[in-house]
Amino acid sequence: MSVPSDRPTAVSVMDPAVADQVLPAELRDRLAGHVRLDPGPVRAVFPAALAEAEVLISGWGCPRLTAEVLAGAPRLRVVTHAAGTVKGLVTDAVWERGIVVSSAADANARPVAAYTLALVTLAARRTLTMAAGYGAGWPAFGSRTGADGSTVGIVGASRIGRAVLAGLRRSDAGHRLLLSDPYVTDEQAARLGAERVGLAELCRRSAVVSVHAPLLPETTGLLDAGMLALIPDGGVLVNTARGAIVDTEALTRECASGRLEAYLDVTDPEPLPPDHPLLSLPNVLVTPHIAGAQGSEVRRLGRYAVAEVERWAAGEPLLGEVTREVLQRLA
Repeated sequence: MSVPSDRPTAVSVMDPAVADQVLPAELRDRLAGHVRLDPGPVRAVFPAALAEAEVLISGWGCPRLTAEVLAGAPRLRVVTHAAGTVKGLVTDAVWERGIVVSSAADANARPVAAYTLALVTLAARRTLTMAAGYGAGWPAFGSRTGADGSTVGIVGASRIGRAVLAGLRRSDAGHRLLLSDPYVTDEQAARLGAERVGLAELCRRSAVVSVHAPLLPETTGLLDAGMLALIPDGGVLVNTARGAIVDTEALTRECASGRLEAYLDVTDPEPLPPDHPLLSLPNVLVTPHIAGAQGSEVRRLGRYAVAEVERWAAGEPLLGEVTREVLQRLA
């Protein structure tokens, strides 16, 4: 396809190991209808490739957009990030230049929410504890943990937290839903199908606590020893957000005692040392940060970024736009 010379120039900068999965040939062909993708291969050289670029399609592995980098990109007008968070990508220099930034976090949120819903389903049945006791004998029916009607507490009404709430509402399990988020009103929580409560009350009342807050100075260590101690005996913690929101040492003690279960897709530190106790406890499942888009799923991130370029080229608002003000509260 020949592209008129007046089309804006776009470059894609991301880790070569994922570039062809995120932006396969069909998506590059779509881009060619709106921009001049230069150079042709998606694996652009950075930062020299930005010299003529008006559009940057970034992804995992794209270097940080510092003032020094942007000084060599005088024409850059928009960044569409084919991944989740842009906190490791943008700097104040981006906002000072008036560059528009978009993230595919909405697209990445879907697999995270689906993964979390699966974990909550397992957690509500205390699956790990039941599985660990399998060899000791088949549990009597009356001793089994019933998931129906259990209370699930959601920490953070992020896009993923809201998607998990929506999924739990659609299920027929009859879960009672609690929500703790300082930026949400009682009325907003009710529209999400949840009762808004403080974090301490959420911990006291929930059989399953699922973490969906961003990692900020005020949320680091949010679920500390005191908060974890409030979760009832037999309770479960699910974390698919950020590991540092939870006090790892305190959680390790609670799980080692057998009082709590934990399903962790993120940890602090990440990864955990090979000999960390959480990796060997039968009532803890630790996965290597796999809740987000993986394998062929990453193509959905590329589709989202390409659609944003199409909207930008048409003068339409970007669905995933991230502003300097909003970024402070995002993951």
